[in-house]
Parts: sequence; structure tokens; C-alpha cells
Amino acid sequence: MPPTTEALRFDTDFDATPGVPVALGDGVVRVTAPNAGPFTFTGTNSYLIGTDRLAVVDPGPDDDSHLRALVGAIGGRVVEAIVLTHTHRDHSDLARRLRDAVGAPIWSNGPHRLSRKRRVFEWNATGRESDFGLAPDRVIGDGDRLEFGGMVLTAVATPGHCANHLAFAIEGTDTLFSGDHVMGWSSSIVSVPDGDMGDYLASLEKIAARPERRYLPGHGGAIADGPAQARGLKAHREARNRQVVAAVGEGATGLGELRARIYPTLTGRLRIAAETTLKAHVEYLAARGEIAMRAGWFGVRVGPR
Repeated sequence: MPPTTEALRFDTDFDATPGVPVALGDGVVRVTAPNAGPFTFTGTNSYLIGTDRLAVVDPGPDDDSHLRALVGAIGGRVVEAIVLTHTHRDHSDLARRLRDAVGAPIWSNGPHRLSRKRRVFEWNATGRESDFGLAPDRVIGDGDRLEFGGMVLTAVATPGHCANHLAFAIEGTDTLFSGDHVMGWSSSIVSVPDGDMGDYLASLEKIAARPERRYLPGHGGAIADGPAQARGLKAHREARNRQVVAAVGEGATGLGELRARIYPTLTGRLRIAAETTLKAHVEYLAARGEIAMRAGWFGVRVGPR
């Protein structure tokens, strides 16, 4: 987990009981999936929106108990659509089975796609976690208005964590579903070629400028001041950019050296995740001309300009 700064607060006290519906107001019910882990926190949050007629945002992982919990919470009501913030499997894998169970179409910003073309021999760290085979019944884009039983969701394109990421604002309320773009418990992993740091930073600016304040994320609890959290995350990533530039200036030449300097205490899968996000920082900084970068068969090499 990244360090807490004055401008950015991480809340790790959120406690969710998997499968139990929790009413959050504004016609929203949260059901958390039983897939807790180092990258999913207490599990993926699925949301039911509406009263007599519903939409389901992010059905979550392919898990029998979570499917039963969602069908139980739906309670025989009409589901007009299964809406995806993005197509990482912890958010989208249950979509097909839920579609079969309730007869609702799947809507997303298209099949999973990379933010840039994968280089020869390049490892995509999120490849197995990405649902490239899921084709939506309807492709939705930035600004599209989705109506469900008297409620309206406005889609907000927020690429960065991955290319097809969307947030959704409930029209007439203070609520925005932020998916994995803004969370309260941790910053998001941005892993190239799946994600893009420049897009991520621009999307943080975009939603911070919107009027909604309460963010409901894909993992963890509600964020009372979402724009402040988005601005804090942007400041955090900009500080990380400065750390990378400084480390390169001090002689770091590869991702492993950058990780050892910037994340010296991480182990196991968290160490791998740190290096993938540092690679996104490196590509962003190289594109801006702040450092030099060379990608070859043996990985990424960096140096001063």
C-alpha cells in the first residue's frame, strides 16, 4: 500500500460481510463478493440500482455464492441491464451467468482492450485477470445516459487503470460509482500495456471537476469527499513521478532498482505489482522527456535525459 500523505487518506477499517445486501441510499444496495485479497481488499462490490426495475453494476467474480446473493437481493425484480465499470475478471466474470439467470443484457465500454500495443516478448501482468472474450450486448461511451426504472446513470469515461474503464454518476444525486479508478483503501494499480499513467492522471482530473462528491468504489467503503480523494491520488502519483526521476538521477537503470529504492519493504506479488506500476510511471515520464527509456528483450532500461 502506498504511504499516506496529508492530502490523501486511506481508510482500511471498512468491514463487509460477503453476500449481505447493504442499503446505501439513493436507491443503491451494495453486495460484496467473497474474494478478499491483497488486490481486492475485502472483496469486489456489486451494486443494485433502482427499486421496481434494476441495474446491476459490476456483478463481480464467477462465484456460486455471490450469484445466489445477487439473485436473492434482486428478489424477482426486472433487471434491465448488467453494467460494467471495466472488464477485469474480479468485476466482470459473473456477468454471463447473471445474464442467464435474470435475462438482462450486458453493457460496457466494449471488449477488454490494451491501452497500447504489446511489445514483442512483453509480459502483460494483468493478462489472466482481463476478460478479453466478453463481448457486451451494448457498447456505452462517455456521456451516455442509461435509464433504469426512473433513475438515470451517466457514463463517464475514465481510462487509465485499463482502457475501457467507466465511472457512472446517478443523475440528480451526489453519487458516482468510481470502479477501480478511485478507491478509499488504496491507490489503483496502473499496469502497462493494460493501463496508461497519462490517461489515469487525466481521468482523475476529469472526475474531480465533476459535481458528485460521494464515490462508491469497486472495493472498500464509500468515499465521502470523492473529488478530494481524486486530487490526493493525483498528487500522490505526481510525487511518485518525482521519486522516479530522482532515482534515475542517482543511478537507477532498471525497474528492479527503482522498486528497491521506492518500495524497499514489499515482498511477493506486491513487489511485482509495484514494478508494473513503476513501468507505467517510467513510460509516462519518458513520453514527457523527463527521463530516457529503452525497451528491449531483457526489459526496460532507464537513464537521465
